[in-house]
Amino acid sequence: MSQKIAPLSLWHPAVILSTWFWSGLSPKAPGTIGSLAALPFGILIFHYLGAPTLGMASLIAFGIGWWSTQIYLKHTGKNDPGEVVIDEVAGIWLALHAAALTPLMIVLTFVIFRALDILKPWPISWLDRKVKGAFGVMIDDYVAGLIASVLLVIIKRIYDGNF
Repeated sequence: MSQKIAPLSLWHPAVILSTWFWSGLSPKAPGTIGSLAALPFGILIFHYLGAPTLGMASLIAFGIGWWSTQIYLKHTGKNDPGEVVIDEVAGIWLALHAAALTPLMIVLTFVIFRALDILKPWPISWLDRKVKGAFGVMIDDYVAGLIASVLLVIIKRIYDGNF
């Protein structure tokens, strides 16, 4: 994005959603704060509606994130602003859906997802560099969530769900 148009109000739905209820506006570590802000919602969805529903919710968050981020980018002229954290929401929910609702697994979900998002191993780094626009903002974190899901399933299998 190179051109900025009229600014959006903080109350615009695209701002509220793309910044995940303004958590992305944190001056320090907005991605981490956004991930933390997403966890309680994910835990509640998982607890009351089940892991498959949380997996579907992550897809819905991806779609809503794509839409809201597109609007946000258009109005700010930015390419991948740190304050947009709906991508972290979709990614961490995808990771969490493969975990178990135990304190240790929730912490592992958060740590593994954030490590993948920050360190960006391949293919996350490739997606981050090559895929642009709102879809590009969303897809690298969603793939980080997918990789975290696989790692969490492996951890659960190794420890036979005993934690």
